[in-house]
Amino acid sequence: MSKLFERLLEARGLDRSFLAPRYENLTDPFVLPDLDKAADRINQAIAENEKILIYGDYDVDGVTASTVMADALTLAGANPENIDIMLPDRFADGYGMSPRLITRAKKQGVTLVITVDCGSKNHAIIDELNTLKIDTIVTDHHECSTDLPNALAVVNPKRPDFVEEKPNLKNLAGVGVAFKLAQGLVRKGIIPSGQEKWLLDLVLIGTICDNMLLTGENRILGYYGVKVLAKTRRAGLKELMNRARVKTLTAESIGFQIGPRLNAAGRLKSAHLSLDLLRATSPTDAATLAERLEELNKKRKAEQQAAIKEISTRGISDDPVIIETGVWHEGILGIIAGRLVEDYHRPAFVLSEVGNGIFKGSGRSFGDFSLAAALDFAKDSIIGGGGHAGAAGVRVDGKQLYSFREKINEYYKSLHLTGQEDCLKNHADLDVSSLADLSLGFLDELKSLEPFGAGNEEPIFRLPEVDIANVSHMGTDQNHLRLDIRDKKGNNLKLVAFYAPEEWLALTPEDKIAPLIKLMENDFNGVKSAEARIVDIEIIS
Repeated sequence: MSKLFERLLEARGLDRSFLAPRYENLTDPFVLPDLDKAADRINQAIAENEKILIYGDYDVDGVTASTVMADALTLAGANPENIDIMLPDRFADGYGMSPRLITRAKKQGVTLVITVDCGSKNHAIIDELNTLKIDTIVTDHHECSTDLPNALAVVNPKRPDFVEEKPNLKNLAGVGVAFKLAQGLVRKGIIPSGQEKWLLDLVLIGTICDNMLLTGENRILGYYGVKVLAKTRRAGLKELMNRARVKTLTAESIGFQIGPRLNAAGRLKSAHLSLDLLRATSPTDAATLAERLEELNKKRKAEQQAAIKEISTRGISDDPVIIETGVWHEGILGIIAGRLVEDYHRPAFVLSEVGNGIFKGSGRSFGDFSLAAALDFAKDSIIGGGGHAGAAGVRVDGKQLYSFREKINEYYKSLHLTGQEDCLKNHADLDVSSLADLSLGFLDELKSLEPFGAGNEEPIFRLPEVDIANVSHMGTDQNHLRLDIRDKKGNNLKLVAFYAPEEWLALTPEDKIAPLIKLMENDFNGVKSAEARIVDIEIIS
């Protein structure tokens, strides 16, 4: 182990066990409340040939969790014809259990509903299912009310009555909770031991795309998830990765190539397209579905870029919270809000008119400004809304837009926040004086920390003692930057930045800089070398 890698582990407070976690160290699934009861009810339903309806969500976590639950039931011996999956429509149903579920369950003679990634606050729907003698098992990871729904089982690590010594399970995604139920079925001898591991490809994807902490339980699931995804049996995933040109399986390729394509269906059309892809067994069907998702993702990107351009052209207000309105696709509002946060370093709401003078929107925030608290403060100006501190949804009557804007910004000002932009800045893990330390061998050591993500971010290194040997601009618009740098001992490294800001493009060899970088491997004509992507540049005057 190199000294630099040892320094990195020490800086992050990691020991060698983090590098190669043991599958056997996964938490006992029966620690989760009601999981034992849920496993027994599933076993009964399978034995008695009951009709089972899985109800999920339209995002990547919900779609992967729905697939994992269906696969787990099949592995447990359920007749596939007795398993149905229903995903809500983002535009007609919104998040959570839809009343349409009642109609579908009655029509199909369902006697057991299993939710994934939702259900913890759907008391009324579950009560109605109870009157129809339909049992409900809730598997979820969202915040619960103090009073739980009257379901047969509520398997949720966020239950207020669930206490664990280490917060390993509280960081599970919805797909992670579904996997723990599958793990419970293994412990009871209902699923053959070892077969559940084939579900980890989807557990990995859902966990990364839901931005869950990749520590504790998720570190083990993610570590083995990469191995399973590399040899996945899913024809749809293989085809999707081929279309997305995924060459190496990293958190970046999953979060920025696989995830957006799976999400595109739920954003623009129906999440069932992504569900069908994940469950496809025919290579022909898989290829057709992957192509449709590719087209939807291209459409999503085009609409997103057009909206961003429209907003930037007309100008942004000086308010501490950006609130933009227009006529844009509902499915991309959250992405646009996130982009505004990145570009302007302020919280943002983006709303689109959906008819009858009503505006629907999504917000994104950071630091100490909670969108959930802000919406509560502005409750008299909205039809409804809610969410988390960093992400939320809202509906506003067009006649109340001015009041909504005033209330949200009034709340922000009342907090007297300072230093919020620091939350968006990149911070280096280590200073590296010798570029010789950033070698291919060190890159291989870094790979042992994968998958990266929340709580286990890709390492950033600061290079405090380098000179610029050469500056070159690349691309049709000359807006990509390449710097050749040299340290005091004459060691060299190539740095690149795509769509570099003007300040970086104006650099010359006479400038003194301390770049922040992420190391990457370049493979050109079979010759590998260590290079770096520029994260930020400190220009030293």
